[in-house]
Amino acid sequence: MRQTVRVILIVLLMLNSFQGFSQTPGEANRKEERTIYFFSGLGADSSVFMNLKLPGYHKVYITWIPALPNETLTEYATRIRSQITVANPYFIGLSFGGIVAVEVSKQIDVKKMVLISSVRTKDELNRVQFFFIKLGFYKLIPHFLLERSNFITNSYFGAKTPTDKKELTELLEDTDIHFFRWALKSVAKWKNKEAPERTILIHGTADRVIASRRTHPDYHIKGGGHLMVFNRADTISKIILHYFND
Repeated sequence: MRQTVRVILIVLLMLNSFQGFSQTPGEANRKEERTIYFFSGLGADSSVFMNLKLPGYHKVYITWIPALPNETLTEYATRIRSQITVANPYFIGLSFGGIVAVEVSKQIDVKKMVLISSVRTKDELNRVQFFFIKLGFYKLIPHFLLERSNFITNSYFGAKTPTDKKELTELLEDTDIHFFRWALKSVAKWKNKEAPERTILIHGTADRVIASRRTHPDYHIKGGGHLMVFNRADTISKIILHYFND
């Protein structure tokens, strides 16, 4: 009898072990995590989000793909959408990436969206910048301005510390000039006038790329420039977590 009981216990332990191996801890945790898709700024990679602390979320970084000739933002967003493989995801969009995120959110159901240093509609764009872009002045931007950071780009993007300048240099070096010019042209032709639902906008008061006075953000970051996702990451992380977990 004792021998029979012992055999049964051994079998039960073995079965329990097999159940444990059927799903790795990582896979189990992944099911409990919610997925965030990150849309970086113009030509930038995921490194711009490296300082954000968002525990409990699975992070996926959208990869920019080459734009087709005369492609609209809506058409581009349709092709980018193929990278979204999770239902009801969360979105975080930075600068131009926020505009693309808005377009993608029209095509799929998004749980919640956070835009950083970006806009929700075309009416929030700087009218003077918008005017010059529509005239095609973006074609005159010299390539050397995008090769590395300099006093013009440092001032414009709000890069003040050596760390900020280094990050900006890396971002600019990775920017494709053809994609950059297409993006500016496509933004000039952007027609969105309806603010997306379940979306908040976080903006810096010192942003010179997209002036905050027209954007009506939900959260103002005092003194924050266009790179604040990198150098004000702690504050922005808290805002995002509060909104996503609410």
